Amino acid sequence: MADLPPPVYLLILGDHLPDPRTGRVITEEKRLRAVVRQAVVAEESGFTGVAIGEHHFIRYIVSAPELVLSAIAVQTSTLRLSTGVTLLAHRDPVLVAEELATLDVLSGGRAELIVARGISQETDAAFGIPPAELRPRFDEHLRLLLLLLEKPEVSWSGRFRVPLEGVTTTPRPVQEPRPPVWIGSGSAVSADLAAELGLPLVLPSTLRDPATHVEIVERYRSRIRGSDGRVALPSHVFVATDAAAARTRWRPHLATYAAFANEWRGDGTELDMDTLMDGPAVCGDPAEVAGRLNQLADLLGLDAHLVIVDIGGLPQPDVLAAIRLFGAEVLPQLRSGVR
Repeated sequence: MADLPPPVYLLILGDHLPDPRTGRVITEEKRLRAVVRQAVVAEESGFTGVAIGEHHFIRYIVSAPELVLSAIAVQTSTLRLSTGVTLLAHRDPVLVAEELATLDVLSGGRAELIVARGISQETDAAFGIPPAELRPRFDEHLRLLLLLLEKPEVSWSGRFRVPLEGVTTTPRPVQEPRPPVWIGSGSAVSADLAAELGLPLVLPSTLRDPATHVEIVERYRSRIRGSDGRVALPSHVFVATDAAAARTRWRPHLATYAAFANEWRGDGTELDMDTLMDGPAVCGDPAEVAGRLNQLADLLGLDAHLVIVDIGGLPQPDVLAAIRLFGAEVLPQLRSGVR
């Protein structure tokens, strides 16, 4: 019996950038509706789930991913519904627990969460979080969140919010002991926290050379207790029936997005489209895309993929066509990484 392909999520960060070919920017309403439609097509195409990013005050369109996921839940029946990510240091973990459980109940047990500290110092400042508080606040919020999701009655005290005494968040989640919670990060601190808490790890989506994550993955797997852990990697992907046509079509959109997101890459290297397309950005025909993703799976021992298609003002018909082709011809060729 053939091995089943690994879980594959459609990751939608929702940049709201102009189409570089036309200069046009669609309305916010159309952009958000496009995100919902992409998730519906992802389910039809065999994807495991969708993950919707949270951003504030910059040119990403989604600030409340749970609301977008609720809209997607109504139009789907099997798709896993995840944030990608929830900025947990900036949120009250009580409200996050309630929102996640509500989504879990309404979707029949399909909710998930990827939590992270975030990468925008401007966002931190706008939410009143000093740099020195970001990591301890995230750590405290995560531990409280897990407690609230797992326990029907919680008494707790900490540093960054008022104490709780005999609190029961409602509704209670459908999934037991709780919905899946992943930590998203490429830092040693967060990898160690994920290992300590027995949580799966999602690597960054910042167009960096995937080989830079090897040391963090090895560190995480060497420390996680009671399990071999799970690791997922976001990859920017575009697939078409002809490899050369795929690169030509996607290149200006990748360039537009990479220039926009370059300040968050954090590796100090200059942007080069050929280097990106040979590394963190996977582009080509179905065989090439599947082969590249399997190479990344082997490099990092991946258990799951997060696929980012919709970037840089790429028109919706091209996004949907790539999702459908990925589901039909790439997904069956994927495998988990060799450890």
